[in-house]
Amino acid sequence: MNILESANNSDIDVCWDILADGRRFQREQGFVQWTDDYPNRDTVKDDILSQKGYVLKVDGAIAGYMCIDFSGEPAYESINGSWRSEKNYAVIHRMAFRKIFCGKGLSEASFSLAEKLCIEQGVDYLRIDTAYPNKRMQHILEKNGFKYCGVIKYQGSERLAYDKFL
Repeated sequence: MNILESANNSDIDVCWDILADGRRFQREQGFVQWTDDYPNRDTVKDDILSQKGYVLKVDGAIAGYMCIDFSGEPAYESINGSWRSEKNYAVIHRMAFRKIFCGKGLSEASFSLAEKLCIEQGVDYLRIDTAYPNKRMQHILEKNGFKYCGVIKYQGSERLAYDKFL
């Protein structure tokens, strides 16, 4: 059974390890989206402290981590292209899975659970971005109903921007 729940301080090390797995996976795929400096352990702590950090549990074990931010993303204010709506939205950042759980279809489950959480919070619109070379994530986003909207600048680099109505 898959569940999405708020991460807590006791999850920091596991969440950090998951992001490290994601960073290694990106490099194995031949690109760097997450640098050595970002995301870092403090990023995870800040996510958890501000109640934006979430863990995906599979049969009770933490399998994934993501940030779901209901306060918007300043980098999204300027886009080369256009968002399909200016309504309130949630942002998903830093989605990653433990290496042993990769290839098990958890991205679809994670998006489904994140969307359910958004609806429960009264938000029916999502935005997300990914790096140009992250073809796998672009495919996952499109497979999960996200639409390409343009290019934004995030953390100093250009990213492909997507949105989805729930």
